[in-house]
Amino acid sequence: MELPYAEPYKIKMTEPIRPSTRAEREQWIREAKYNLFKLRSEQVTIDLLTDSGTGSMSDRQWAAMMTGDESYAGASSYFRLKEMVGKLFDMPYFLPTHQGRAAENVLFSAILKEGDIVPGNSHFDTTKGHIEFRRCHAVDCTIDAAADTQLEIPFKGEMDLGKLEKILKENPKEKIPCVVLTITNNTAGGQPVSMRNIRETSELCHRYGVPVLFDSARFAENAYFIKTREEGYADKSIKEIVREIYSYADMMTISAKKDGVVNMGGFVAMHSEELYRKVMQYSIMFEGYLTYGGMSGRDMDALAVGLDENTEFAQLDARIRQVKLLGDLLDDYGVPYQRPAGGHAIFIDAKKILPNLPKEEFIAQTLGIELYLEAGIRGVEIGSILADRDPETHENRYPKLELLRLAIPRRVYTDNHIRVIAAACRNIYERRESITSGYKITFETPILRHFTVELEPVKK
Repeated sequence: MELPYAEPYKIKMTEPIRPSTRAEREQWIREAKYNLFKLRSEQVTIDLLTDSGTGSMSDRQWAAMMTGDESYAGASSYFRLKEMVGKLFDMPYFLPTHQGRAAENVLFSAILKEGDIVPGNSHFDTTKGHIEFRRCHAVDCTIDAAADTQLEIPFKGEMDLGKLEKILKENPKEKIPCVVLTITNNTAGGQPVSMRNIRETSELCHRYGVPVLFDSARFAENAYFIKTREEGYADKSIKEIVREIYSYADMMTISAKKDGVVNMGGFVAMHSEELYRKVMQYSIMFEGYLTYGGMSGRDMDALAVGLDENTEFAQLDARIRQVKLLGDLLDDYGVPYQRPAGGHAIFIDAKKILPNLPKEEFIAQTLGIELYLEAGIRGVEIGSILADRDPETHENRYPKLELLRLAIPRRVYTDNHIRVIAAACRNIYERRESITSGYKITFETPILRHFTVELEPVKK
């Protein structure tokens, strides 16, 4: 008999989960103005809001924190992290930041000016927010196949080279400070990008004299999919694949709270010394001195170890197997999601579950509230609320996809938790016809409204 799969780690510490009743959850979500972000953590049974900073660190990472050097300038922790960044990404110029959006802030402050165009494969929320805050234009060039949630192709998050070249042809390179390639493509459902597409995107951009920026939050998961799905990479290590990926990049930003498996941290890195000198003034202004940039020494040491550990196949395999388990269970129950299962999350197709709900009533948010009421499970809407309003017309933007993202924290929940999540989704799917109304906005901010938006039920 072939032995079943077992995770390549054992659990050393646990944290209690407080169960709740439906009546309690109804009161709590009402008090939170129907915004899942505003729930207190103890009001949540299984928290799938994000995999960002919510993973469980290893014993090596905790041990590394004890060696953290908290010197203001020239800390040894900085140089250990810099060495790891050099080994993995071959980027000689590097600035730590407290998280990914901070990395975007310091970089975009240096390279974006009003009216610029920034093409990409589905910019995620903070990326688009930083671009539009500067009165620039984020243009989505994701392949059309990403909008068909039931289509199964191995690399569904790719850049459409035809769409991208049209923009590069029609605009002077001075108007396009960079092209953003997001790996994996979060907005499209945690879908990966092939090495072929990475290489061809880079070649196309360089042909037009435009640099390429990699949004790298889940770079290791993308490398895993290249190894397991793309011809010619099965015998390469994750670290070898990562090195090749970044040979096609001019610069990178990263929220290290994902594939770095730390609670806080990020960085911006690049090949150009000239660009580094432009960016570092904003790093000092917004983040801190060059050798800590918003991170403590202990966090930099934990990140250096996390980057090393999480670019090994076994760790990634265990993590992505758990996401796939949720997808397989949803297949058994007939619940539609963005196929194939992504690297960090399952993205439930809210439009297919609630087809009669009008888009103006925020379909994915409605489904997210239903899941919380059903079982205390917190996901996040990737749909019309997250899409914000058009900065020029101020009309709501309604994307092709209305998705409820269930992001699985690394090494936090067991497979039994995954089974509870799947069963709760099944219960909602079976009573979907009883969900006949959604929500309307009573308060919102101009940018990144989904974090603080307030809603109330639509009465019919």
